[in-house]
Amino acid sequence: MKIVLLEPLGISKEKTEKLAEPFVKSGHRFVPYYTLAADETEQLERIKDADAVIMANHPLSDDVIRECEKLKYISVAFVGIDHIGRKACEAKGIHVSNAAGYCDDAVAELTVGLAMDCLRNISAVNGIIRQGGTKDGLVGHELRGRTVGVIGTGRIGQAAARLFRALGCSLLGYSRTVRQDAEEAGIRYVSLDELLAQSDIVTIHTPLTDETKNLLSKEKIALMKESAILINTSRGPVVDNAALAEALNEGRLAGAGIDVFDGEPPLQADYPLLHARNAVCTPHVGFATVESIDRRAEIVFDNVDKWMKGILQNRTL
Repeated sequence: MKIVLLEPLGISKEKTEKLAEPFVKSGHRFVPYYTLAADETEQLERIKDADAVIMANHPLSDDVIRECEKLKYISVAFVGIDHIGRKACEAKGIHVSNAAGYCDDAVAELTVGLAMDCLRNISAVNGIIRQGGTKDGLVGHELRGRTVGVIGTGRIGQAAARLFRALGCSLLGYSRTVRQDAEEAGIRYVSLDELLAQSDIVTIHTPLTDETKNLLSKEKIALMKESAILINTSRGPVVDNAALAEALNEGRLAGAGIDVFDGEPPLQADYPLLHARNAVCTPHVGFATVESIDRRAEIVFDNVDKWMKGILQNRTL
């Protein structure tokens, strides 16, 4: 069986080879690539005769997948799989697994960090003091006592909720599924409109699907308090980001902490959120810790090992 590492996973060559060692010892062929493919033509050249592919978060289109006659399994070193050609996978019966759980704590911690940055103006005062300024006009607010609305109460949403609760916040939740473990973590489920209207901080932790795309539309953003803060560490297109930038610039929202956008960074220089008032932007780093990147590599290799043994773990498709 041929197993291809389509692109680098952020770990060393030595660690990659160590993780692949059981495959090689079992007689399988492991072919790693340590650079990104330049285009779809190069992607296809790399995986056209692969039985299984390990990859990260760069797009793999329906067109490429359709040309891979032997491909049966894709193990994705990410939580979301919206960058994978779903139609081709479904048509060809290709199973897809993700790296569920690898970055729960990392994303949750960044979520709280962005909320604190927005409340205490950390990024803003960092710039001011370097220019010889003071705190004037930048006195912030405390996190304790705030109501946090969690949109998407899966593993990451709950991890963020636990941190906010430990810091003295009350929790509201909205999700398509009411989860008992989320309720036990202190989340009280309400409608989306109620959550937006009542929350001081709204944090998004939902995957990108047809149902969640533009979930926070211009109309939904308008339901939020003028004093509220929006945090998005999930997927950019869940939010109408042009409308969000407009709300910030017009003072209809107090702030936003954004780690995900309509496309992957680098962003165009004129991207609206980059120029919005009180917006703290980070270049999709929620998952990016040394610990989480090591963890996801271990998970995706283990996914392939289990699949070859007839076990589909972390299956998303």
